[in-house]
Amino acid sequence: MAGLSSVRHGGALLLVLALLVVAVTFAAGCTAGTGDETPAPGAGLSGTLSVTGSTTVLPIAQLAAEAFMAENPGVDVQIGGGGSSVGIQAVGEGTADIGMSSRDLKEAEKAEYPGLVGHTVAIDGIAVIVNPANTVESLTPDQVRGIYNGTYTAWDQVGGLDGEIVVVGRDSASGTREYFQEAVMQKDAFVETQLEKNSNGAMAQTIAQTPGAIGYVGLGYLDNTVKGLSIVVNKTAVPPTVETVKAGTYPFSRGVVMFTKGEATGLSKAYIEFILGPDGQAIVEEEGFVRVD
Repeated sequence: MAGLSSVRHGGALLLVLALLVVAVTFAAGCTAGTGDETPAPGAGLSGTLSVTGSTTVLPIAQLAAEAFMAENPGVDVQIGGGGSSVGIQAVGEGTADIGMSSRDLKEAEKAEYPGLVGHTVAIDGIAVIVNPANTVESLTPDQVRGIYNGTYTAWDQVGGLDGEIVVVGRDSASGTREYFQEAVMQKDAFVETQLEKNSNGAMAQTIAQTPGAIGYVGLGYLDNTVKGLSIVVNKTAVPPTVETVKAGTYPFSRGVVMFTKGEATGLSKAYIEFILGPDGQAIVEEEGFVRVD
């Protein structure tokens, strides 16, 4: 009888185990779905992403990185500046995953780094700025060029009060400077007395602290510490705003770009897609740039 009891108990145990297997399998099938569902964007992402380059793009990159990391706790996005040339060189040589630039590639860069792929994430205007105390409200493109090539050296020569013009520009690593030299200077040489600054922030601070100074920054750096001058186009003074850049009436604007070595993949692709998505483009707009979506 003891042997029969053992057999019965063993059979019951096997039955219970079999039922448990069926139940677990059924539950797993219910939670797995039909196979049509796709994981949430960014689900399971992890690792480190390095982004460096243009200080114009920096505000977008930093805020987008914070939001991207909040959605993906396993990701660490490291942001650095240095200028467009620094960013292009870094991604080209593989020391950064993404290089930020506020200009297109130079021919020499295309030859040296033939695999770079650009992703335009926003449109930016270049505002010509002066100290708020300056009485000048607008300049023509020719007057701006004349100030920067040394033709005009005093404010009363361009409609302002008497006083020396202090010319402030960007350093040679700057994509904004490259754009300014092409679009505004038409390749004229800058006046030798020009003061050079290594970032948009440093430029704006210098103008704010120097009554006779003139400079230029991306729209995102305009605030009440400086005054953005209107640019006269076809006898109409056009202010530097998101609306005039979007409308195409403001003459100084360009795309801002994130470069990858080859097509973007992995974290680089996910991060760039985030910036090009609704949340990223909202950041673009909040920072004073023009959306591209």
